[in-house]
Amino acid sequence: MRVLITGGAGFIGSRLAKRLAAGGASLTLLDNLSPQVHGEHAAFAPDLLQVAECVRGDIRDQPLLARLLAGQQVVVHLAAETGTGQSMYAVKQYEDVNIRGTALLLDVLVNDPKRTVSKIVLASSRAVYGEGKYECREHGVVCPPARSAALLSAGRFDPACPACGTTLSVLATTEDVRFAPSSFYGLTKQVQEQMVLMFATTLGISGLGLRYQNVYGPGQSLSNPYTGILAVFSNLVRQGKGIDVFEDGLESRDFVYVDDVIDATAAVVDPSISGVHALNVGSGVRTSVLEVAEAVVRHFRADVPVRVTGNFRLGDIRHNFADISALQRITPFAPKWSFAAGLREFLHWAEQYEASEAGFERSLLELRERGLLGTASS
Repeated sequence: MRVLITGGAGFIGSRLAKRLAAGGASLTLLDNLSPQVHGEHAAFAPDLLQVAECVRGDIRDQPLLARLLAGQQVVVHLAAETGTGQSMYAVKQYEDVNIRGTALLLDVLVNDPKRTVSKIVLASSRAVYGEGKYECREHGVVCPPARSAALLSAGRFDPACPACGTTLSVLATTEDVRFAPSSFYGLTKQVQEQMVLMFATTLGISGLGLRYQNVYGPGQSLSNPYTGILAVFSNLVRQGKGIDVFEDGLESRDFVYVDDVIDATAAVVDPSISGVHALNVGSGVRTSVLEVAEAVVRHFRADVPVRVTGNFRLGDIRHNFADISALQRITPFAPKWSFAAGLREFLHWAEQYEASEAGFERSLLELRERGLLGTASS
């Protein structure tokens, strides 16, 4: 099996490459080695160079895409800008990389008379749902709109039923929930996914949009302040700084360990899986951000505070966790990692590296200057 992985040197791509290579795949990796993600003076890791042809280049370089796609059977498209908060002001960059980059990839496929690609697997995101799926005691299942600045400023963090104003109970989000992204990042992932699945259907090939939840684990960037609260929290605590938690700390996420994500992705790359599907990839369990912060402090036995600030970012969601039954119906996937076990593995790995400020305070300043970071009134 000949596979091209865009974003192949990244957190997910590098691990997927090694997994597929161990199964006998012939691999080509494309990555621009972005300094924001990989740090300055980045290069392909020696273990990747041993298992794949590694090409440094940009997803927007269409002649390069045409060359690399020749003879491939599967494309795993991971290359993207990924910061939810950053996407709300770096709008052109996110549109250019995520949407235009995907359009150029598809343009090569559509217009290649010798096309050999029979499957595209896209790293989509749970961000396409926005708030996702909730339940109202009176009105049943509700998909609430994005939370407004006015409500957040008043400290009303939990979504309310649009019909009656009652606070909603969160449900596991299923793939049939309507698109309602609350960040520009989420909107770009929605467009990417719809493009890939539409053209897969048109071309008569397989297309899978994997709606990853909050992926974490060893190997994720410790220097990128725009993604990964686990990396941010571990850096702060190891520097002897406290953790400031947004909202009331009870906002929650579905944290899924990277090895489970690789299991799910490798399962759909397998030739036995065909068709056009959008699938959640997660643990199916939600964990509050306050729980995460307290667990990081306990792990390092640090004498630092965890402060619940009431700050909020426009574009953030309140809760999410995934219903993964659709993925389990067509693959043998089952999550193996609990959050506690995965967090322990991640923090043990992070301890090997010097804690970095990584521009986190600067990233918050950038949001505040643009009116995207607020504080609830007490």
